[in-house]
Amino acid sequence: MTKLTFPPVSKPGRPVPLGARVEGNGVQFSLLSRNADSVSLVLFLEKTPKSEYITVPLDPARNRTGDIWHIWIEGAAEGQQYGYKIGGRYKPAEGHRFNPERLIIDPYARALTDNFRWDLSKVRDLDGPAEIDDPVYHVPRAIVIDASDLPDDRQLQLSPEETIIYEMHVKGFTRHPSSGAEYPGTYRGVIEKIPYLKELGVTAVELLPVQEFDEYDNIFHNPFTGERLKNYWGYNTIAFFAPKATYSSTEAMGLQIIEFREMVKALHDEGIEVILDVVFNHTGEGDERGPVISFKGIDNSIYYMLEEDKSRYKNFSGCGNTFNCNHPLVREFILDCLKYWVIEMKVDGFRFDLASILGRDINGNILSNPPLIERIEDDPILRNTKLIAEAWDAAGAYQVGKFPSRWQEWNGMYRDDVRSFWRGDADIAGRFATRLCGSSDLYGMGGRGPCRSINFITCHDGFTLNDLVSYEKKHNEANGEDNRDGENHNISRNYGAEGPTDDSQINSIRLRQMKNFIATLFLSQGIPMLLMGDEFMRTKRGNNNTYCQDSEYSWLDWSGREKAAEFFEFTQFMIRFRREHPSLRKRDFFTGRINPGCEAADISWHGPEPDKPDWSPESRFVALLVNGNCAVSDNPDSDIYMVFNANDKPADIALPASICGGPWKLAFDTSKPLTLSDNHQSYSEYCINAMTTSVFTAVKM
Repeated sequence: MTKLTFPPVSKPGRPVPLGARVEGNGVQFSLLSRNADSVSLVLFLEKTPKSEYITVPLDPARNRTGDIWHIWIEGAAEGQQYGYKIGGRYKPAEGHRFNPERLIIDPYARALTDNFRWDLSKVRDLDGPAEIDDPVYHVPRAIVIDASDLPDDRQLQLSPEETIIYEMHVKGFTRHPSSGAEYPGTYRGVIEKIPYLKELGVTAVELLPVQEFDEYDNIFHNPFTGERLKNYWGYNTIAFFAPKATYSSTEAMGLQIIEFREMVKALHDEGIEVILDVVFNHTGEGDERGPVISFKGIDNSIYYMLEEDKSRYKNFSGCGNTFNCNHPLVREFILDCLKYWVIEMKVDGFRFDLASILGRDINGNILSNPPLIERIEDDPILRNTKLIAEAWDAAGAYQVGKFPSRWQEWNGMYRDDVRSFWRGDADIAGRFATRLCGSSDLYGMGGRGPCRSINFITCHDGFTLNDLVSYEKKHNEANGEDNRDGENHNISRNYGAEGPTDDSQINSIRLRQMKNFIATLFLSQGIPMLLMGDEFMRTKRGNNNTYCQDSEYSWLDWSGREKAAEFFEFTQFMIRFRREHPSLRKRDFFTGRINPGCEAADISWHGPEPDKPDWSPESRFVALLVNGNCAVSDNPDSDIYMVFNANDKPADIALPASICGGPWKLAFDTSKPLTLSDNHQSYSEYCINAMTTSVFTAVKM
């Protein structure tokens, strides 16, 4: 691992770039700390958990430029394990928590060790538990990485309107024995399942956090099994540049970098983009009771938003602390991190967790022109990178529709309004129609279009699609928090039984409603996002907050594909139907007017009778005709007539005349198997069943 001499031969080194970089026959180390009084580089001599180490003090006169401490060590090489010890004032009331006994992780570390179980309880602040041995051995170490030999690759840069996102968890995707993966629960396991993703028809995977986090930071136990629960989702980042080592199929020690890049390239080779869920709103160091392992021990008062009593942390994230995103130094750190994942790891986009925090100033106030959000949008390296905001936070900021023009957003209003419509709620038909057409009320200003809306019915956080139609209440008892955790407002319905049932009538309704949700998702303007496993009716047994469940609650059971073959085929069909019809993937909003080159309005609204839509509070029926000639100027489409009946009774309808003059053919009906759709029969009238979506197409004769 190393050819260090004793004492090591060193040079002052340079202040940039930050992090550790192989240069010549040594390694350049660089760390930013404005308020530290002393910095020492810790170099481990072996890869073993209890390896001996040497400490190299940095001379402020020789090894410091401004706020940056730096040194070049001869004989250090790729694979060198290292950390820092940083001294300074320990005055929490002033915001400083320096402790020269702690091993501090380099924020720019490209990889961390994975050959021991994290136990950060031993490295909490000074008033925490006493250490039983050297605290250095309770913190993962940074690893020097030379990225020069990574496989050649480039971002795909697929157009937004062509995008179909599949939200998934790297481990959970193949961890279940039914996956049949040779390398279950790993980046390589994802590679094994790329043919499945191609068969399904998605164009992008959105990965739950893959940046290093402590799986063992959960204090709760499963009350039924006694098992210690974990941090499974990973929304508690420790090292933002480092891919999760335990998702590698090797004894990682830096090889996780290669395996992650191989996964990205393999997905790119099959035309599938990679979007990372990133968590810059807080870190895994928690509040004043949490561990001191990185930012707290480097410059606590800079990296975190602190209360007036600076010993305490502002908590807009709901996770104990809030990253000080709009401090100039923190802002540069976040930009450096994003650019690293684009330049070196070739990812195609980012979904920013609790992104409203990125728009708060150092006191937590919402800024009108947040510098970080603007910098991310305009950065030349990130210019072709997809940017997706979860446009809210845990402190009440709800900014759906308010992020700048190039940003896309998880559209929480779409989720809620579509769920409400199909549940049969009152006074929802108009809002449902707006969501179906791309949410112009949210994205119609400033030249934005429907592709700014990421449409979803379900995501990792909440019920699965199956559970949405099977449970009216959350069932999170296995999380060990007495069912207090998780969302209470699920806008769900069980149709007569809570959870699984043998009642064929209830199961028939549930299947139909799931088809209605899938049909709505892929018929809507905007970008659809499908939750992993929803395509074959995955269940989490009514648990809507499986953040802690590294178990069959969370793993994808692949046997479900065969058990739910009809629904899987319907989901495939709807993805294919969307891709075959450019009318469903518009860059601009419908106008309801006759546009140049069109014989009629691009869209018209109807009820059971043509030209008589019903927008009353009692209405649970929406029908619309999309003029295929107005789809894309050089790519005309068939006319499409969509009918959504959320009533609990069937309705006899009369179809309006098609724009093209051709007869209406039934494309699908969610109350019937696909095999019963008769493409040879023409329709001018139709009886649409209760809680059903029916879609017709017409082409010019």
